[in-house]
Amino acid sequence: MSRATLQAFLTTARNALKAPATQRPKPLTFVVGNESADLDSLCCAIVYAYVRSHTAPHALHIPLSNLPRADLGLRTEMTAVLQHAGLSLSDLLTLSELPDLTPEDTRWLLVDHNCLTGPLKKFKDQVIGCVDHHVDEGSLPHDISPRVIEPCGSCMSLVVDECKPTWTQLQNDTDISPSERESLAKLALAPILLDTINLTAKSKVRPKDPQAVDFLQSQIHETGFSTETYYEQITAVKEDISSLSFRDIFRKDYKQWEENGLTLGISCVVQGFEYLLDKAETKELFLRELEAWADERKLDVAAVMTTSHPGGKFHRQLLVWGMNDRGKEAVGRFRDVGRPLDLERWEDEDGGLDAEGGNTRFAWRQGDLAASRKQVAPLLRQALSGNAKM
Repeated sequence: MSRATLQAFLTTARNALKAPATQRPKPLTFVVGNESADLDSLCCAIVYAYVRSHTAPHALHIPLSNLPRADLGLRTEMTAVLQHAGLSLSDLLTLSELPDLTPEDTRWLLVDHNCLTGPLKKFKDQVIGCVDHHVDEGSLPHDISPRVIEPCGSCMSLVVDECKPTWTQLQNDTDISPSERESLAKLALAPILLDTINLTAKSKVRPKDPQAVDFLQSQIHETGFSTETYYEQITAVKEDISSLSFRDIFRKDYKQWEENGLTLGISCVVQGFEYLLDKAETKELFLRELEAWADERKLDVAAVMTTSHPGGKFHRQLLVWGMNDRGKEAVGRFRDVGRPLDLERWEDEDGGLDAEGGNTRFAWRQGDLAASRKQVAPLLRQALSGNAKM
């Protein structure tokens, strides 16, 4: 089957997974993003797999969404972006479609993370390449290719930079129509605009971000297309969580780590504590919902990071909750480790979300607005490890 269109390519990838074990290509090559499966991870997997699959002598690369099928519907912003590419969530492949494979029959390219975790951890020795903008966890060999791990506003910007020579060659591929090139460019453009707040987040933007946007815009010839309008459309969809349950809010953009025998989970939420408490109606109900989520995930430390724009001004908030004695000790250490985040106690007219006494639970306003989960998670993991030195 032709792989020229994005939809045909994804169908080919699906058929490769559905084929009987004796008829599957060996090894299967996957491109996968991180467990939070946010817009950047999902789009990077598709775009990078598509470009590499169309570049001789590379074989089919299968883009895998790193979450179960049941969780994909929570990514409403992905639905909006896929529509611009003539796709839907049903076109994507998830962990639910992954057959039982032996590690030796696979190869893996990582995007938007540099360490396989969770259900895919058993494949960690089969990683052959990585493009990521997080802190290097040192788990990957130095001789894999590519091995691009560097700060950038969006991982997609690094993918575009890595693929630019071969992407340019695709412009001469007569099997790929101009409209299909535009669809690919829009798919790549969305996470860059979202992650960099349309290139206005000065603390996050790196040179490769505007370079990628310029390159992608050159591929789009749709009359009246505006990056500003595109960004606003995606943002409006992403920030509307009114119809979600608290469990869905906590798992919509969630990542989990194991450190020193402790489990840390961080949920990123696109509304502030004020919104969440108003939705819950009572502080006690909100805390019960979060405690239930922590219990479901068997967390020692549960954290919630929020972003919001009250009055048009960007805000970050952070809640950290030790769920047991060792978790409380880690939270106590985080009060020292987290000083660079410029944390100030968060309060409302009813007081705040801190627990009375001890190191059980704290809620803060985060003064360092540049520090997203990429920066906060390593500090929390450091506190879990028992090392409170900076």
